[in-house]
Amino acid sequence: METLAPNYRVLAPDSYGAGKSTDWPSDRTIGLTDEVAFIEPVLRAAGESFFFVAHSYGAAIALKLALKDSRRVRALVVYEPTLFSLIDAESPPPNAADGIRHAVQAAGKALDEGNPAEAAEHFIDYWMGPSSWANTPDARKAPIAASIVNVRRWGHALLTEPTALDAFRLLDIPVLYMVGRASPPSSLGVARLLTGALPRVEVREFDCLGHMGPITHPQQVNDAIADFLDRQVVAQDR
Repeated sequence: METLAPNYRVLAPDSYGAGKSTDWPSDRTIGLTDEVAFIEPVLRAAGESFFFVAHSYGAAIALKLALKDSRRVRALVVYEPTLFSLIDAESPPPNAADGIRHAVQAAGKALDEGNPAEAAEHFIDYWMGPSSWANTPDARKAPIAASIVNVRRWGHALLTEPTALDAFRLLDIPVLYMVGRASPPSSLGVARLLTGALPRVEVREFDCLGHMGPITHPQQVNDAIADFLDRQVVAQDR
Protein backbone atom coordinates (compact mmCIF):
# COMPACT_ATOMS: atom_id res chain seq x y z
CA MET A 1 0.00 0.00 0.00
CA GLU A 2 2.83 2.41 0.82
CA THR A 3 4.52 1.69 -2.51
CA LEU A 4 1.37 2.35 -4.52
CA ALA A 5 -0.16 5.18 -2.50
CA PRO A 6 1.75 8.05 -4.18
CA ASN A 7 0.19 7.20 -7.56
CA TYR A 8 -2.98 5.28 -6.70
CA ARG A 9 -5.90 5.47 -4.35
CA VAL A 10 -5.44 2.26 -2.36
CA LEU A 11 -8.20 0.43 -0.47
CA ALA A 12 -7.66 -2.80 1.48
CA PRO A 13 -10.77 -4.93 2.08
CA ASP A 14 -10.70 -7.66 4.73
CA SER A 15 -12.40 -10.99 4.09
CA TYR A 16 -14.66 -12.66 6.64
CA GLY A 17 -12.97 -13.16 9.99
CA ALA A 18 -9.87 -11.14 9.01
CA GLY A 19 -8.69 -7.80 10.35
CA LYS A 20 -11.66 -6.04 11.91
CA SER A 21 -14.25 -7.83 9.78
CA THR A 22 -17.14 -9.72 11.26
CA ASP A 23 -16.82 -13.46 11.82
CA TRP A 24 -18.22 -15.98 9.37
CA PRO A 25 -22.02 -16.44 9.71
CA SER A 26 -22.62 -19.58 11.74
CA ASP A 27 -25.73 -20.79 9.92
CA ARG A 28 -23.98 -21.90 6.72
CA THR A 29 -20.66 -22.67 5.13
CA ILE A 30 -18.96 -19.74 3.44
CA GLY A 31 -17.68 -19.95 -0.12
CA LEU A 32 -15.75 -17.60 -2.37
CA THR A 33 -19.01 -16.18 -3.77
CA ASP A 34 -19.90 -15.07 -0.24
CA GLU A 35 -16.47 -13.48 0.18
CA VAL A 36 -16.94 -11.47 -3.03
CA ALA A 37 -20.32 -10.23 -1.80
CA PHE A 38 -18.82 -9.35 1.59
CA ILE A 39 -16.21 -6.97 0.16
CA GLU A 40 -18.62 -5.35 -2.31
CA PRO A 41 -19.03 -2.15 -0.22
CA VAL A 42 -15.29 -1.52 -0.52
CA LEU A 43 -15.38 -2.26 -4.24
CA ARG A 44 -18.18 0.28 -4.70
CA ALA A 45 -16.04 2.84 -2.92
CA ALA A 46 -13.24 2.09 -5.40
CA GLY A 47 -15.34 3.45 -8.26
CA GLU A 48 -16.62 2.12 -11.56
CA SER A 49 -13.39 0.27 -12.33
CA PHE A 50 -10.28 -0.71 -10.42
CA PHE A 51 -7.17 -2.85 -10.28
CA PHE A 52 -7.23 -5.75 -7.82
CA VAL A 53 -4.08 -7.01 -6.08
CA ALA A 54 -4.23 -10.11 -3.89
CA HIS A 55 -2.32 -13.05 -2.43
CA SER A 56 -3.21 -16.67 -1.68
CA TYR A 57 -6.81 -16.96 -0.39
CA GLY A 58 -7.37 -13.32 -1.28
CA ALA A 59 -6.17 -14.03 -4.82
CA ALA A 60 -8.74 -16.81 -5.12
CA ILE A 61 -11.40 -14.28 -4.12
CA ALA A 62 -10.00 -11.84 -6.69
CA LEU A 63 -10.31 -14.36 -9.51
CA LYS A 64 -13.85 -15.19 -8.47
CA LEU A 65 -14.68 -11.48 -8.47
CA ALA A 66 -13.19 -11.01 -11.94
CA LEU A 67 -15.29 -13.85 -13.32
CA LYS A 68 -18.40 -12.32 -11.79
CA ASP A 69 -17.87 -8.82 -13.19
CA SER A 70 -14.85 -8.52 -15.47
CA ARG A 71 -15.98 -5.12 -16.80
CA ARG A 72 -15.14 -3.51 -13.45
CA VAL A 73 -11.70 -5.09 -13.07
CA ARG A 74 -9.13 -3.26 -15.20
CA ALA A 75 -6.43 -5.80 -14.37
CA LEU A 76 -5.58 -8.43 -11.77
CA VAL A 77 -2.35 -8.93 -9.86
CA VAL A 78 -2.28 -12.27 -8.04
CA TYR A 79 0.40 -14.10 -6.10
CA GLU A 80 -0.37 -17.83 -6.07
CA PRO A 81 -4.17 -18.06 -5.87
CA THR A 82 -5.08 -21.13 -3.84
CA LEU A 83 -7.91 -22.59 -5.94
CA PHE A 84 -7.12 -26.15 -4.96
CA SER A 85 -10.42 -27.39 -6.37
CA LEU A 86 -8.89 -27.04 -9.85
CA ILE A 87 -6.29 -29.67 -8.95
CA ASP A 88 -8.95 -32.08 -7.69
CA ALA A 89 -11.05 -31.48 -10.80
CA GLU A 90 -8.12 -32.40 -13.04
CA SER A 91 -7.22 -35.53 -11.08
CA PRO A 92 -8.84 -36.90 -7.90
CA PRO A 93 -6.65 -37.41 -4.81
CA PRO A 94 -3.91 -38.40 -4.29
CA ASN A 95 -2.62 -35.30 -6.05
CA ALA A 96 -0.68 -32.07 -5.55
CA ALA A 97 -3.32 -30.71 -3.15
CA ASP A 98 -2.78 -33.51 -0.61
CA GLY A 99 -0.20 -31.54 1.37
CA ILE A 100 -2.51 -28.63 2.11
CA ARG A 101 -5.41 -31.02 2.68
CA HIS A 102 -3.40 -32.83 5.36
CA ALA A 103 -2.18 -29.55 6.90
CA VAL A 104 -5.77 -28.33 7.25
CA GLN A 105 -6.81 -31.61 8.83
CA ALA A 106 -3.90 -31.55 11.30
CA ALA A 107 -4.57 -27.92 12.19
CA GLY A 108 -8.27 -28.65 12.69
CA LYS A 109 -7.44 -31.54 15.01
CA ALA A 110 -5.16 -29.30 17.07
CA LEU A 111 -7.94 -26.72 17.35
CA ASP A 112 -10.33 -29.41 18.56
CA GLU A 113 -7.79 -30.24 21.26
CA GLY A 114 -7.63 -26.59 22.34
CA ASN A 115 -4.18 -25.87 20.96
CA PRO A 116 -4.29 -22.98 18.46
CA ALA A 117 -0.51 -22.56 18.56
CA GLU A 118 -0.03 -26.14 17.35
CA ALA A 119 -2.68 -25.54 14.69
CA ALA A 120 -0.78 -22.49 13.49
CA GLU A 121 2.44 -24.52 13.44
CA HIS A 122 0.95 -27.12 11.09
CA PHE A 123 -0.33 -24.43 8.76
CA ILE A 124 2.68 -22.08 8.77
CA ASP A 125 5.24 -24.85 8.47
CA TYR A 126 3.38 -26.25 5.46
CA TRP A 127 3.62 -22.94 3.63
CA MET A 128 7.02 -21.77 4.83
CA GLY A 129 8.95 -24.94 5.68
CA PRO A 130 9.83 -26.86 8.86
CA SER A 131 10.54 -24.80 11.99
CA SER A 132 9.09 -21.63 10.46
CA TRP A 133 6.56 -21.34 13.27
CA ALA A 134 9.22 -21.94 15.93
CA ASN A 135 11.30 -19.14 14.41
CA THR A 136 8.40 -16.68 14.15
CA PRO A 137 8.80 -13.71 16.53
CA ASP A 138 6.52 -14.04 19.55
CA ALA A 139 4.86 -10.71 18.80
CA ARG A 140 3.61 -12.09 15.49
CA LYS A 141 2.47 -15.46 16.80
CA ALA A 142 -0.59 -14.25 18.71
CA PRO A 143 -2.51 -12.74 15.76
CA ILE A 144 -1.64 -15.72 13.56
CA ALA A 145 -2.85 -18.19 16.18
CA ALA A 146 -6.03 -16.15 16.61
CA SER A 147 -6.80 -16.22 12.88
CA ILE A 148 -6.11 -19.94 12.51
CA VAL A 149 -9.59 -20.72 13.86
CA ASN A 150 -10.73 -20.17 10.26
CA VAL A 151 -8.48 -22.86 8.79
CA ARG A 152 -11.22 -25.41 8.11
CA ARG A 153 -13.40 -22.71 6.56
CA TRP A 154 -10.59 -21.59 4.25
CA GLY A 155 -9.93 -25.19 3.29
CA HIS A 156 -13.58 -25.87 2.57
CA ALA A 157 -14.01 -22.75 0.43
CA LEU A 158 -10.92 -23.50 -1.63
CA LEU A 159 -11.29 -27.26 -2.02
CA THR A 160 -14.99 -27.20 -2.90
CA GLU A 161 -15.11 -24.11 -5.16
CA PRO A 162 -17.24 -25.24 -8.13
CA THR A 163 -15.79 -22.96 -10.83
CA ALA A 164 -14.28 -25.02 -13.66
CA LEU A 165 -10.93 -24.25 -15.26
CA ASP A 166 -12.61 -23.48 -18.60
CA ALA A 167 -14.29 -20.44 -17.05
CA PHE A 168 -10.91 -18.77 -16.70
CA ARG A 169 -10.18 -19.21 -20.42
CA LEU A 170 -12.84 -16.55 -21.03
CA LEU A 171 -11.44 -14.01 -18.56
CA ASP A 172 -10.37 -11.33 -21.02
CA ILE A 173 -8.46 -8.97 -18.73
CA PRO A 174 -4.72 -8.50 -18.11
CA VAL A 175 -3.41 -10.68 -15.26
CA LEU A 176 -0.01 -10.62 -13.59
CA TYR A 177 0.43 -14.07 -12.06
CA MET A 178 3.32 -14.27 -9.60
CA VAL A 179 4.83 -17.56 -8.48
CA GLY A 180 7.59 -18.48 -6.05
CA ARG A 181 9.56 -21.44 -7.37
CA ALA A 182 10.19 -22.65 -3.81
CA SER A 183 6.44 -22.91 -3.11
CA PRO A 184 4.76 -26.22 -2.21
CA PRO A 185 3.16 -28.49 -4.84
CA SER A 186 -0.39 -27.30 -4.09
CA SER A 187 0.06 -23.67 -5.13
CA LEU A 188 2.43 -24.63 -7.96
CA GLY A 189 -0.19 -27.07 -9.23
CA VAL A 190 -2.82 -24.33 -9.30
CA ALA A 191 -0.34 -22.05 -11.08
CA ARG A 192 0.32 -24.64 -13.77
CA LEU A 193 -3.39 -24.89 -14.52
CA LEU A 194 -4.32 -21.21 -14.35
CA THR A 195 -1.34 -19.83 -16.25
CA GLY A 196 -2.19 -22.25 -19.03
CA ALA A 197 -5.82 -21.12 -19.09
CA LEU A 198 -5.86 -17.35 -18.56
CA PRO A 199 -5.79 -15.74 -22.03
CA ARG A 200 -3.98 -12.50 -21.13
CA VAL A 201 -1.61 -13.66 -18.42
CA GLU A 202 1.89 -12.40 -17.70
CA VAL A 203 3.79 -14.84 -15.48
CA ARG A 204 6.47 -13.63 -13.08
CA GLU A 205 8.51 -16.31 -11.33
CA PHE A 206 10.75 -15.61 -8.34
CA ASP A 207 13.61 -18.08 -8.08
CA CYS A 208 14.16 -18.19 -4.32
CA LEU A 209 10.73 -17.21 -3.01
CA GLY A 210 7.97 -19.40 -1.63
CA HIS A 211 4.24 -18.98 -1.18
CA MET A 212 4.73 -16.28 1.45
CA GLY A 213 7.01 -14.22 -0.78
CA PRO A 214 4.93 -11.04 -0.36
CA ILE A 215 5.77 -11.20 3.36
CA THR A 216 9.31 -12.59 3.32
CA HIS A 217 10.56 -10.52 0.36
CA PRO A 218 8.10 -7.62 0.05
CA GLN A 219 10.31 -5.29 -1.97
CA GLN A 220 10.79 -7.74 -4.83
CA VAL A 221 7.07 -8.44 -5.01
CA ASN A 222 6.09 -4.79 -4.54
CA ASP A 223 8.35 -3.71 -7.40
CA ALA A 224 6.78 -6.28 -9.72
CA ILE A 225 3.27 -5.14 -8.76
CA ALA A 226 4.03 -1.44 -9.26
CA ASP A 227 5.74 -2.05 -12.59
CA PHE A 228 2.80 -4.06 -13.93
CA LEU A 229 0.17 -1.57 -12.78
CA ASP A 230 2.10 1.39 -14.17
CA ARG A 231 2.35 -0.35 -17.56
CA GLN A 232 -1.39 -1.08 -17.49
CA VAL A 233 -2.19 2.57 -16.81
CA VAL A 234 -0.11 3.66 -19.79
CA ALA A 235 -1.56 1.00 -22.08
CA GLN A 236 -5.18 1.54 -21.07
CA ASP A 237 -5.01 5.34 -21.19
CA ARG A 238 -3.77 5.44 -24.78
